[in-house]
Amino acid sequence: MTLYNLGTLGSTPVIRNNFNLSASEPTDVFQFKITSGKNINLSLTDISAGDDADIRLFRDANNNGVLDNFDRISGLVSNRGSNQDDAINFKTSSGTFFAEVSRFAPGSSGSVSYDLALSATAPAGTLPISSSSSNLLPKEFVLGNLSGDVTRLGNVNNTNTTDVYSFSLGTFEGVNIKLNGLSTDADIRLVRDLNNNRIVDAGEVIASSNNAGITSELISNINQSGDYFLQVTEFTGATNYVATFDHFTTPFA
Repeated sequence: MTLYNLGTLGSTPVIRNNFNLSASEPTDVFQFKITSGKNINLSLTDISAGDDADIRLFRDANNNGVLDNFDRISGLVSNRGSNQDDAINFKTSSGTFFAEVSRFAPGSSGSVSYDLALSATAPAGTLPISSSSSNLLPKEFVLGNLSGDVTRLGNVNNTNTTDVYSFSLGTFEGVNIKLNGLSTDADIRLVRDLNNNRIVDAGEVIASSNNAGITSELISNINQSGDYFLQVTEFTGATNYVATFDHFTTPFA
């Protein structure tokens, strides 16, 4: 196991790209602190083709600065199959934490490479809403090129504050996006990752909807070809949701 101490994590993403795991060194651990209640955002991306890696988040529960069996009694895990992106978004109090990236041997051969991004944004329920939105862009739910209407059911809560959907539009295609079926407040925003760094940079949020309460959210008339990320974010508590991508064709490119 290799340990990396990242110090105090803040809203500016910390990026660790082109890291490698192997049969002899199957685990990397990233230790960090947050100084107040935050949303911890972890994004594990670009896992080498044909391989698999997972990410886990643990609190230093006994405050000894070591990731030990006591800390491992409880934690969060994202262990999606193959080389799909993994993500953890967790609302929590101040403390010391460990993000553990591990090689999943049965699905891997040889060295496994990956990119990792970490950030700690304002906790859910903070205004302005953009301050509590994750600024990382894992492809959690890949919709591909939209060629028709798509509906997805989901849930956001304190242990999963954000869901991210990736999709693309071709020439002469558009989409209206609706979020409803809410029991508490949740919001949406649409991002174009123009520099493909998987981070939400200034100017890349092209639309958002953050109505109060359980009022439906709507982003209308997105009609430029290209790649998009839709983020669904908890605001006031756990809620199920229905995300609808209403596809349409346009008379212009």
